[in-house]
Amino acid sequence: MFAGGDGRPFPGLVAGGLVLDLGGVSGLGNPTTTRDLLERWDEALSVLRVLAGDADRSWRPLEGLRTLPPVEPRQMLQSGANYRQHVIDLALAHRSADDPRTVEQARADVAAMMDRRAAEDQPYMFIGLPSSITGPYDDVVLPAWCEKPDWELELTAVIGRPAYRVSPGEALEHVAAYTIANDLTARELIFRKDMPEIGTDWLRSKNAPGFTPLGPYLVPAAFVADPSGLQVTLTLNGETMQDESTKDMIFDVARMVSYASQTTTLLPGDLVLTGSPAGNGMHWGRLLRDGDVMDGTVTGLGAQRTRCVAEQR
Repeated sequence: MFAGGDGRPFPGLVAGGLVLDLGGVSGLGNPTTTRDLLERWDEALSVLRVLAGDADRSWRPLEGLRTLPPVEPRQMLQSGANYRQHVIDLALAHRSADDPRTVEQARADVAAMMDRRAAEDQPYMFIGLPSSITGPYDDVVLPAWCEKPDWELELTAVIGRPAYRVSPGEALEHVAAYTIANDLTARELIFRKDMPEIGTDWLRSKNAPGFTPLGPYLVPAAFVADPSGLQVTLTLNGETMQDESTKDMIFDVARMVSYASQTTTLLPGDLVLTGSPAGNGMHWGRLLRDGDVMDGTVTGLGAQRTRCVAEQR
């Protein structure tokens, strides 16, 4: 999605640094949002292929347009603890001071736990709020109440065909495209201190406004040969923090989509965030601060750049 000087949002096709406003293309049903395209994705994709090579259309330079979040989902499914090294890093970072195990013992215990999870075939997923989504180049406001803001760059699957109780073998047929999400987290709020028995609190820790920079684009799944072979890279002020292949996932994209669909019907435009690789702030002992700039890329999906701004108290 894009917006010009008049502020009007429109779905756009990007090719060679140019953007075609798809809102007036009758062959696509005159869509006003990207989700309109995803609702009829099988038909739309063939039309988009033809449009990409049509030089007679009114293409506009990408420069000068504002890049908005590429889609407004109805549902956002997020994955936790889905990269082996990431889980090990977090487990070691969250160890209590009175843990009697050595670092090597703790690491071995976590590795055994992940092997067990993989064998039991049970991903860990939770629900995010679409209101947390912001554009790929928008500033991220760090709330005054957030003590430990952290980054989590993730490969994200975008649903095209509705999916309900699909098998892993069928799941990728329901994925229209892929994009990038930075699933920011208030680390100090994940676990409830007032009532530990409740467990995790994803509402407070994940869903502040702007905590999910998304995009810049939706890249059709047909152009992503192997979602299990992409490099996820995030730099902070030019220093590499995350740089890991999606091969390190415990559960791949197909398994995540299938798992989510066993409970809920995934709808066109919905997002399935597939988890964060190693290299978060908790691992480095360096969390987000006012003025930090994050650059995130996933192979073939473009790049996002977001600047952190402290909320004025």
